[in-house]
Amino acid sequence: MLKPNAMNQLVKKTFAIIFVAFSFTQLNAQTPKKLELLFLGHDSKHHNSDVLASIMSKEYFKKGINITYTNNINDLNEKTLKPYDGLILYANYDTISSNHAAALLNFVKNGKGFIPIHCASYCFRNNPEVVELIGGQFKEHGYDSFPSVFKDYNHPLIKNITPFYTKDETYTHTQLSKNITVLTERKDGNRKEPYTWIQNFGKGKVFYTAYGHDENTFNNAQFLKLVENGILWAVNDNAIANLKAYTIATPTYTEAIIPNYEKRNPVPKYQGALTPAQSQSLIQIPVGFDLQLFASEPLIINPIYINWDEKGRLWAIETVDYPNEVRENKEGGQDKIVILEDTDHDGKADKSTVFADKLNIPTSFTFSDGGIVVAQAPYFLFLKDTDGDDKANIKDTILSGWGISDTHAGPSNLRYGLDNKLWGTVGYSGFVNAKGKDTTEFSMGIYSFKPTTKKVNDIEFLGGTTNNTWGLGFTEEFDIFASTANNTHSVFFGVPKRVLKNGYAEKLGTEKIDAHYAMHVVTKNLRQVDVFGGFTAAAGQSIYTARNYPSEFWNKVALVCEPTGRLIHKNFIEQVGSGFKEKGDGWNLVASADEWFGPIQSEVGPDGNVWITDWYDFIIQHNPTPKGFDNGKGNAHINPLRDHERGRIYRLVYKDGAVNAPISLYKNDKAGLLKALRNNNMFWRTTAQRLLVENKDLSVAPDLINIINTSNVDAAGVNAPAIHALWTLHGLGLLKNNANAIAAATKALSNNSGGVRKAAVEVLKETPTALNAYQNAKVFEDIDYRVRLAAVIAIADMKPSTEAYTILNKMLLVKENTDDKWINLALRSARGAHIKMSKEKNAVAKIIDQTINISVIKNQMKYDLTEFTVKAGSTIKINFINVDYMQHNLLILRPGSKERVGAAADKIAMDPNGAELNYVPKMYEVLHATPLVNPQKTFSMTINVPDNVGDYPYICSFPGHWRIMNGVMKVIAK
Repeated sequence: MLKPNAMNQLVKKTFAIIFVAFSFTQLNAQTPKKLELLFLGHDSKHHNSDVLASIMSKEYFKKGINITYTNNINDLNEKTLKPYDGLILYANYDTISSNHAAALLNFVKNGKGFIPIHCASYCFRNNPEVVELIGGQFKEHGYDSFPSVFKDYNHPLIKNITPFYTKDETYTHTQLSKNITVLTERKDGNRKEPYTWIQNFGKGKVFYTAYGHDENTFNNAQFLKLVENGILWAVNDNAIANLKAYTIATPTYTEAIIPNYEKRNPVPKYQGALTPAQSQSLIQIPVGFDLQLFASEPLIINPIYINWDEKGRLWAIETVDYPNEVRENKEGGQDKIVILEDTDHDGKADKSTVFADKLNIPTSFTFSDGGIVVAQAPYFLFLKDTDGDDKANIKDTILSGWGISDTHAGPSNLRYGLDNKLWGTVGYSGFVNAKGKDTTEFSMGIYSFKPTTKKVNDIEFLGGTTNNTWGLGFTEEFDIFASTANNTHSVFFGVPKRVLKNGYAEKLGTEKIDAHYAMHVVTKNLRQVDVFGGFTAAAGQSIYTARNYPSEFWNKVALVCEPTGRLIHKNFIEQVGSGFKEKGDGWNLVASADEWFGPIQSEVGPDGNVWITDWYDFIIQHNPTPKGFDNGKGNAHINPLRDHERGRIYRLVYKDGAVNAPISLYKNDKAGLLKALRNNNMFWRTTAQRLLVENKDLSVAPDLINIINTSNVDAAGVNAPAIHALWTLHGLGLLKNNANAIAAATKALSNNSGGVRKAAVEVLKETPTALNAYQNAKVFEDIDYRVRLAAVIAIADMKPSTEAYTILNKMLLVKENTDDKWINLALRSARGAHIKMSKEKNAVAKIIDQTINISVIKNQMKYDLTEFTVKAGSTIKINFINVDYMQHNLLILRPGSKERVGAAADKIAMDPNGAELNYVPKMYEVLHATPLVNPQKTFSMTINVPDNVGDYPYICSFPGHWRIMNGVMKVIAK
């Protein structure tokens, strides 16, 4: 064993190589790449590991240090650790298993870096060798402000750091290793407590510091520099050489007039655009993946949506008119739909064919009946090529009535559903279409319609959301998810509105299922309108439905694009009862520090990899219109910095994933389509289903029945072929009168897969024997609550009957049913469909002394009335009118409490249930409150004015609004 002096000399020699000769010219770079660090945290707000990891990511990312966060201790295994250069530990794990300990110890012994921070010294106390690896064990602490004391100011690791002062936990340690070299100390009375140390361990190195209890230290620039130096010291020479060989783009910044919603000082600067290669150097992707550019300018500009045809060719919408060139003559638009092909098979598009042009702000499309249905407000288009030249020569208008008041709040995300309908989302611009005496009207939510329909009554509004909606996704078992722009990045669709009309029409039929508030950006220059630090532009909810990626992705990860955050969030969904919740915080699939990177859509492609549309624009924000700017026709602020010359499309390839051979499907190739129904990629299964249904060849019935009868669940627990086969039978009309098809679907009610049983319930509901089949298969008692829910919804859609009413009442007596949110709601709603219930309403009219009308000033986040006077003890009616394009509310507070309630509202924004609570804090200071009022809606409340005179503030408590959206109710004596 080396003596302390000898060890110190060895450390100094090592630093002489890394820090003094930082050019690394003596080192041979093998693979130019960034440093990859795994950050092991924990699921706790005490020692908030995800906050520290997020701060470090923003601090180190542009220096070439990628941090991947996990709070799963099972990631301490050889396979997971192998590709990383170092491991950061900041958590409270008292013990460690022998397998995890062996993986950690071998990781370091074999030459990797270990960076335990603060509370890490109290981890894994049951394993003496791990304690020795850390270099000591936490004993006890106080909490105080104290200065750092450098033991050797000339030491290479700390010589470029200014001694700092911080408020932190005052650690003392025990079981200190004899092998450590102490770098900083803390004065503890007459003694000096070791506070930062390093040591060699096998071929690897360890850096530890006791600093870092909370954000008082997390944000200390010298603490961050200290840890950065520790990282660069701990990782091996080869990793440092690889980093040096990697070229990281250094963007240029210039002065410009940029919206400054956050009122930052100094004001934001304008980052210059980067080439695709430069931009990629500022994009973080998961370890083991490769980001490949498929197309960029001039081949593609401003891509807003992509999809693939049955030949596997990529189709894309280019919209340079977005957001403000809303044209009365849609034929004069500059937008187009192009087909991009890789003809030389080098992985990049080299051919572009314009399928349709002269469009105006199309937002999405899906394939149907040999053509495509395109969302282009105020109507949808059906475009089709009939002569084989890949250019549309049929152009029909369908489903007129889509709002054009705001271009980022119109219809979007058209998708082909497993139920053979076309699905989509819409924001607050909504849909209104009058037909005779009836009017179809809805906004903010999910809808579906029959393919290429011209009948307005064929469109159904399925579920509402709380804001502008631009995300929709289906699991392989046809569970439905969405996302909205403001503070709701994940929504589960539970019960259709048509069911809720029976007594529960005010319910949305959806649920915000976010498990966390924050998004984890890697740029320090985040620009947002509101919900600061959270999701303000969630623009996707596509589920990973292939098998190329690691198994933890399979049918479990929703991909949420967030262009303002320059990232794609990895949202793990988990079934809870008949619904779903987001499971923890999956952090990011992709994140960028390039302030132009704008992921709008991420989608599983025909090759099983995720494809990404990068809008690539410095200006993403739409509205409200910031001070000093004008508003455009699309209700977006006019900004000359909006770019209309660039765009990129990437695919994210898992290096160890399968390389799938190209596939082409043909409508009349029955054998090929049936084979594709068994493909492990949902894209091909859905495409095959669509073509089979469109082909109307009923001779495939025996083959479909065979698939239903013989399919088994795969490694993800999904029996996808049987689900698609059932819906194909349904789409072909074979469940109306084909006895064999009905028998197969009835048998599927007892399948070992809950997803198949759910599908069987749904496809059988229109058959005369459905109710008896459900009872015989005991679906109302199914162990998968989704099956029970599907059965209750099916009953709600049936003609009223005493038998159905009896079943529903029986289910309501079962506690597990009434304890489940969706089953309980569906039961009570369905019950209303099968019996007419009347309730006497005895209301005593109040005498209203005064009526106050308060409206919202459009696009300004302000009330039009900022002061009104009322008499103490009187009764007043307040009509709150929301003419804006986003939700607002109105809270009346006790005098002098605006700041306290506002601060509480900021905190409630981080509560996953914040939207359900209408962002109204439950506190004494809140006297009265409206719910969140949707755009173009009014809410009235009658209140008794307090008896005490004074100034009573009122605010909007939607996240970030209360500071500028407020007023005063002046109460005077009678």
